[in-house]
Amino acid sequence: MKFIISLAFKNLTRYKRRTIITAIAIAIGLMMYIIVDSMLMGAEAESMRNLRWYETASIRIMNTDYWNDRLSFPLDEGIQHPDKIIEVLQKNGYAATSRIQFFADMILYGEDFGEDGNIPALVTAIDTESDNDVFRFEHTLVKGTFLDPDRHEAVIGSWFAEDIGAELGYHITLLARGKGGFFEAIDVKIVGIVNCPNPNVNRSLLMVPIQLIDDYLAMEKTVTEINIALSDRADINEEIEKVKQLVDPIEKNMTIVGWEELAQDFLAIAEAKRGGTSIILLLVFIIAAVGISNTMLMAIYERIRELGMMRALGMSDSQIRLTFILEAGGIGLIGSIIGVLLGVLANIPMVVYGFNFSFMLRDMDIGYRIQSIMHGSWNPISILVAFLSGFILSMVSAWIPTRRALKMDIPKCLQYR
Repeated sequence: MKFIISLAFKNLTRYKRRTIITAIAIAIGLMMYIIVDSMLMGAEAESMRNLRWYETASIRIMNTDYWNDRLSFPLDEGIQHPDKIIEVLQKNGYAATSRIQFFADMILYGEDFGEDGNIPALVTAIDTESDNDVFRFEHTLVKGTFLDPDRHEAVIGSWFAEDIGAELGYHITLLARGKGGFFEAIDVKIVGIVNCPNPNVNRSLLMVPIQLIDDYLAMEKTVTEINIALSDRADINEEIEKVKQLVDPIEKNMTIVGWEELAQDFLAIAEAKRGGTSIILLLVFIIAAVGISNTMLMAIYERIRELGMMRALGMSDSQIRLTFILEAGGIGLIGSIIGVLLGVLANIPMVVYGFNFSFMLRDMDIGYRIQSIMHGSWNPISILVAFLSGFILSMVSAWIPTRRALKMDIPKCLQYR
């Protein structure tokens, strides 16, 4: 066995150019695998964080009738005692806030926007005192001030503002159907513009104080949802059960769901992207396997006479096969080590600084909740898989041409040119 290992090692150093070229090909493939996997994992993790911070929170409480008809945002099916529920939640260590979401026609005036017009908008009425405990919009304010609960004010997303030409101080009117079916016009002034990392929110965000909507739409202190923030490591299902036990004594007919259920569309897209990525990475490995196999095939056929000599000197087919497989494994090991090192080094700036995709994400929705900078993520399992794959793939790829060469008898091997 020592002789076979020694012979395989000598072949590696004897054919240095072939060894280096093949190892570099393996290294580049593995490096690209690590980088692409890191970017996609980072994008997914950041998207999930931005979903919780700016869209869904960690847990949401809604009236069951409202949940069943949630796409139409029915104001008549709200939570009757939100203050009592939030008080109990806060006493038990939960950060919670109430909101009202409703559709309205946003009427724009020519003296501000250049021409009169109206567009549909999803309006979010927030509790300015507690919303920042759950969501993070106040930290993303880039112009103006945040909402004053006692004034007719609105905060708008930066991309939404660009699309309609809105600036600070502009006035708009929200025409909405109140609780009970009547229509009400609400005049507000844009006092703040936020630029959050979630592009879906940035394209459509329009927030107003919840006290204003409670008065104008006759909500009578009812709200459409209560949102709860949890730590990243919290067990959502376990926390939902705890919240149910706290809410049930106060108000019945409540539906409590986690962010994953609220973001099913995104998670389905993310799952499809993972499947597509796996196919692409599989194709990369297939291409690498073909390259390695081709290299080993050429190497073996160049050494047919040498192979015949080895058989004539008494080496068995299994020993010769093992020699070539170990030689290929050595090439794969060198390529895997170099590829993993290059992949890790290239991934460091991706994790720390990220890559700015703002030039394409402004006008294109790629499905991820990322506005501009895509950060990488460390995935030790993928790095280990890449290392083992390069090593094992090389040995498997060498087995096929070696098997074909060993089918020739010794005289033909010695006479082969």
